[in-house]
Amino acid sequence: MKKPFVHLHNHSDYSLLDGAVKTRNLVHKAVGFGMPSLALTDHGNMFDAIEFYNTARSAGLKPILGIEAYITAASRHDRKPPARGSVANHITLLAENLTGYQNLIKLTSLAYLEGFYYKPRIDFELLESHGEGLIALSGCAKGLVADAISHDDNKLARELAGRLTEVFGKGNFYLEIMNHGIDIERKQLPELVKISRELDIPLVATNDTHYLCREHAEAQDALVCIQTGKTVDDKKRLKFSMQELYLKSPEEMYELFAGYEDALENTMEIAGRCNVELDFSGDYLPTFPLPAGYSEMDLLREQAFEGARGRFGRVDERIEARLNKELDIIRNTGFPGYFLIVSDLVRAAREMGVPVGPGRGSAAGSLVSYCLRITNVDPLQYNLLFERFLNPERVTMPDIDIDFSDRERDRIIRYIHKKYGDHSVCQIITFGTMAAHGVVRDVGRVLGMSFDEVDRIAKMIPEELKITLSDALRRRPDLNELAEKDKRVGKLIEISLVLEGLCRHASTHAAGVV
Repeated sequence: MKKPFVHLHNHSDYSLLDGAVKTRNLVHKAVGFGMPSLALTDHGNMFDAIEFYNTARSAGLKPILGIEAYITAASRHDRKPPARGSVANHITLLAENLTGYQNLIKLTSLAYLEGFYYKPRIDFELLESHGEGLIALSGCAKGLVADAISHDDNKLARELAGRLTEVFGKGNFYLEIMNHGIDIERKQLPELVKISRELDIPLVATNDTHYLCREHAEAQDALVCIQTGKTVDDKKRLKFSMQELYLKSPEEMYELFAGYEDALENTMEIAGRCNVELDFSGDYLPTFPLPAGYSEMDLLREQAFEGARGRFGRVDERIEARLNKELDIIRNTGFPGYFLIVSDLVRAAREMGVPVGPGRGSAAGSLVSYCLRITNVDPLQYNLLFERFLNPERVTMPDIDIDFSDRERDRIIRYIHKKYGDHSVCQIITFGTMAAHGVVRDVGRVLGMSFDEVDRIAKMIPEELKITLSDALRRRPDLNELAEKDKRVGKLIEISLVLEGLCRHASTHAAGVV
């Protein structure tokens, strides 16, 4: 019989340069354990929430969306080093429902926009404003309550536990207990149990998962070295003294927490309460500012026919029929506002003297786009099909690719901010990953190998798009042979194979704007 347990504290590679496992692998292993649910609680962000949600649902696993947030007991607006400890502690937050999920998004955004000081931080004020729909766990050894215990301030630990119970409401706050075989957790556990009994706060047992299996501990250690700019031989660096941060089976968790079965069973109770349903069926488009008395369709039709007269001089029956057909499809599929937005953007760019490309892809098949001067290719002259761009039989969001001069991109983005308002516009994120060449160079550095040696190994990997280390080892017998003969190179390849493909860093996308 399967032991009742769900992992509620897990990190993917979106806990950048700390989590050493891809979402799909976490999900696959949890399914193999027969678990009904799995939580994702990356450090201070929800970068992986949608990918995790969809991956878990596809695998028949209920996803629990959460974060391991950075929290300060002071104000998030403070920008000074604390008298004791680090600039932020941890707290685990799980979305119980859609309101909770939306509050997680608000909390993570405000943590970056208002609370960022080394880490994106929240505080009690934000939790009081955005705590609805959330279940909170007290966090790892660096959690607020546990950290007070580690500093021998048991009175403060009780005060913090009581305050968090008040913020989230009785039954929505749990004291998190962990057992990774380290001294600090041994010190914290009995005091957490005492607080649980005295304040009637339930316990929940978790494992601070950072990698898939015990054998990947060394690779995760190298990943942390990449993050901190250290080598594995540096005695003063941040280093985990155990190999226990892997996704354990329910049986392993019951062995670790013998005598605390209630804390293990509470994971199932929490998982049962967390039911976030996300709806991906609709398209969410901004509202285009309209002149008085106009609908989006009225304005689009007027601009399209006016543009046709500018393009062709005279609108004959063929042009009129094609325009009416396209406009009917645009109206029926609900995208007139999209065309107005794109048309306005291209027009503004040309008025500012910003070079704009002639249009590419399926949008060149649209006469409406041509008449609005979004594209400069006449689809009638080249017999291009509108249905390749927007098909009423298979409605998908239209995709108009626009090329602006990269040197003038900032002017376009400033225009969008001005038109729609700063609070309605943001640039999207992009993630750099550890590809074959890059991961070998990163790992070689932290292993203390010389630049020349690592460079020579990296250059043995073929210069091809999306080449993987596994492909390189198959195609380059000399690389395979070197890894077998030289233990250091073998270790380099072994660790690189684990870390390859993980997210390395986040940055602002060059052109993606919401």
